Amino acid sequence: MTKKQANAVRAAREPVLEKGSTRKRFSDVPIVNNGHSSKRPRIEDRTDFSRWRMRDDESRQTWQYLEDDEAAKEWPQTYADKYFLGLPLNLPDLEPAKQPLDAVRNGLTFFEKLQLPSGHWGCEYGGPMFLLPGTVISWYVTKTPIPWYYATEIKNYLFARAHPEDGGWGLHIEGESSVFGTVLNYTTLRLVGVDADHPKMVKARATLHKLGGATHAPHWAKFWLSLLGVMHWDIVNPVPPELWLLPDWVPIAPWRWWIHMRQVFLPMGYLASKKWTAEETETIVSLRKELFVEDWEEINWASHRNTIHPMDNYHPKSWLLNSVNWLLANVWNPYLRPKFLADKAEAWALELIRMEDENTDYADLAPVNAAMNLVCCYIRDGPDSESVRRHRERSHEFLWVKDEGLLCNGTNGVQCWDTAFAIQTVMDAGLTEDPRWRPMLMKALEYLDSQQIRENVKDQAKCYRQQRKGGWAFSNKDQGYAVSDCVSEALKSVIILQKTPGFPTLIDDQRIFDAIDTLLTYQSRSGGFASYEPPRAGTWMENLNAAEVFGNIMVEYDYPECTTAVVTALSLFKKHWPDYRTDEIRGFVDRAVKWIKIAQKPHGGWYGSWGICFTYATMFALESLSSIGETYKNSSNAKRGCDFLVSKQREDGGWSESYKACETGEYVEHPSGSQVVMTSWALIGLMKAKYPDAEPIKKGIKLIMERQQPNGEWLQEAIEGVFNKSCMISYPNYKFTFTMKALGMFAERYPDEKVV
Repeated sequence: MTKKQANAVRAAREPVLEKGSTRKRFSDVPIVNNGHSSKRPRIEDRTDFSRWRMRDDESRQTWQYLEDDEAAKEWPQTYADKYFLGLPLNLPDLEPAKQPLDAVRNGLTFFEKLQLPSGHWGCEYGGPMFLLPGTVISWYVTKTPIPWYYATEIKNYLFARAHPEDGGWGLHIEGESSVFGTVLNYTTLRLVGVDADHPKMVKARATLHKLGGATHAPHWAKFWLSLLGVMHWDIVNPVPPELWLLPDWVPIAPWRWWIHMRQVFLPMGYLASKKWTAEETETIVSLRKELFVEDWEEINWASHRNTIHPMDNYHPKSWLLNSVNWLLANVWNPYLRPKFLADKAEAWALELIRMEDENTDYADLAPVNAAMNLVCCYIRDGPDSESVRRHRERSHEFLWVKDEGLLCNGTNGVQCWDTAFAIQTVMDAGLTEDPRWRPMLMKALEYLDSQQIRENVKDQAKCYRQQRKGGWAFSNKDQGYAVSDCVSEALKSVIILQKTPGFPTLIDDQRIFDAIDTLLTYQSRSGGFASYEPPRAGTWMENLNAAEVFGNIMVEYDYPECTTAVVTALSLFKKHWPDYRTDEIRGFVDRAVKWIKIAQKPHGGWYGSWGICFTYATMFALESLSSIGETYKNSSNAKRGCDFLVSKQREDGGWSESYKACETGEYVEHPSGSQVVMTSWALIGLMKAKYPDAEPIKKGIKLIMERQQPNGEWLQEAIEGVFNKSCMISYPNYKFTFTMKALGMFAERYPDEKVV
C-alpha cells in the first residue's frame, strides 16, 4: 500500500468532533505558525531501552539516550539502569532465607547493586500527574527542543497511566479521573506530537467533555493553559505580584506562606501580571477546539474563573478569597492599579526569582516553580540567555525513565533521604561492623559528607530563607533546601557510622554542631517541628488557599514524622556530645514529646502528612516516645498507639492502608490487600514501643519474608507517600529500607524466634 493510500484509509476511519454547525477532523485544522516551529517531535512506538543510561554526576541524576552504537558499547548498562527500566537482571537465586536476618542479607545483596557511583540510591519520585505537563508546557512556550526519545516515552508513560475505564487522568497515579489531570495530560500528549485522532486521545477527550471541559479546570490548570494561549487570561483568578511589596509585618505577606506555595505563586504572579502568551501554533489552535464543550470564540472567560468540577474541588475557595478575587478582578486591576506599582511589583518578583535561581544553581525548589522560572527568564533575558540555557539544562534532572516511559519527579531526586535510611537499615540489623557491607556503607558515608550544606544562602533575610548551614536537603545540596527530618535522618546516619569501629570521621565535631544549631531553629511555639521552616502564620491563612486541589498548603504545619526525626536525632547526639547546648536540647525534646502526645488521635494513632497515613505517622510517634524511654509498659500514649496498630492487622499478618485515609482523615483499607511497606511501618512501631506480644509481630515478619523474591528484592506494590492531604507520591526504595529495617529489628529483639 502506498503512503497516499494508507493516509486515505486512515482518514476514512478518523473520528470526528462536532463543533456547532461544523464537522471536521482535528488533523484538518490549518497551520498557524507565527515564527514558532510547527514541526512536531518524532513519535515512535517506543525507544530501545537498552540505549538508556542513568548518569550520576556527583548526585545530579539525568537519563541519557545513546543513539550511537559505539557510544552504547563503550558505556554498558549497570544493574541499576536495568532495574529502573524494568529490564531483566538475570541475577542468580539466593539461598532461601530461613531467618529474618538471612532475609536482610539477601535484601542487601540485591539493594547494594542499585547504589549509584556517588554513593546514593536513586529512584523515581513520581505519582503526581500535574508535574510533567508543567515541564512540557514550559519547554513548548520557550521553544525548547523536545527530543524524539523524550516525546516517545512521555507518550508511553501517559498512555500507561490513563484510567483503564474512562481514559482520563487524575491528580495522581491512583486517583480517579479529574479535569485537572485529564486536561493537562491530554495537552501534554498533543504538544509532544500525539495526534488528536489517536483512539486513546478520543477516549480521554470524551471523558474531559463529560466532566465539563477545560473551563471546569482548577486554578493551576487555567494558568498553564492561559500561558499556552489555549485560554484567555480573564479565566485566571488574580495572582497579584503586588503582594510581594507588602511590609513583612502584614499578616498575609507572602514570606509567611509555605515555601512551595510562595515559590510557585511568585513566578505565577509575574506571568499573570504580564499576561504573557506563547506564540500561536497549529497545535494551540487545534487545542482550542479539542478541550472545550463550548465554541471557543463564544466562551465568556471571566465568567468561568470559579467554575470547577467537584472532583477537583478538594479545598473549595472561601467566601473571603472569592470576595478578594472579585475586587481584584473587577475593581483593582481595571480601574485602580497604577502602572508604576505593577512595574515595581514585577521587578521585585523577578529579583526574588533571580535569588532562587542563584541559591539553587538553577535547580530550584521543585519542578513546578522551575518550569515557571524558565518562562520568566525567557521573557526577561531572551531565548539565548545564560539563565534560559541553565534552566533548560537542569530541567532534565527532574525526569525519570522507567518501564512505563518517562515521567517527572516531585523534586530532583530523593538522594539524601533514601541514603540515610539505607544506612540505618544496616544498623538496625546489627550489621554495621560486618566487613561484607563496609564498602557500600563507606560510599554512603562519603556521599552524605559531600552533600552536607556548608553555608547559609546569600541574602538569607532578603529572600526569606531559613537557616541551613550544617543541614542536608531531601535531594542534594545543589537544590539546597534543608528540611528538618532530612537533616535529622542524615545526621543520625553519620553519627551511627562514624561511631562504628573502622569508619573514619569525615564530618568533624564542628560540622555536627552546625547541624544541631540549624535543627534547633525549626521548633514551633507548639513544641512540634515542621518541614522547611517553623510556621510563620496561623492555619487561618488557609482561607486564602487558591489551589483548590490541595489542602493544608498555605502555611507550614507541625508533623509527627518531622518531630520524631528531630527528637531521635537530638537523643542520639546527646549520648555522644552530652555537654553541647545541654539544657536547650533537653527543653527542646521535652516540648517536642509533649506535642507528640497532644497530636495523638482519639483512636490511638497519629495522622501522617508525608506517608500513608496513620500507619506511617504512628510508627514515627512510637519511635519518638521510645527515644525518651516511654514504651507500651509504662506509657498510656505508647499503649494506645500499639493497640491502634494491632487493631488494623489483617488476617494474613499484614497491614494495608489506602491513600483515601489521607484525604478523609479516617483509616481506610487498601483494596489490593496487605502491603509490605505498611506492614513494615506497623512492625517497626510495635517493636520500638516494645509491644509485649510477639505473635502479631511474627505474623507480619512472615508476610514480609514470603513476599521477598528469590534474588532478594521486593516487588512494587501500592503508592507509599503523600503531600498536602490529597496528592500521592512514590517512594519505591521504601520497599527495601523499611522491610529490611523491620526484619533486622526483629532479628535483634527475637534472635531465637523461628518464623518460617
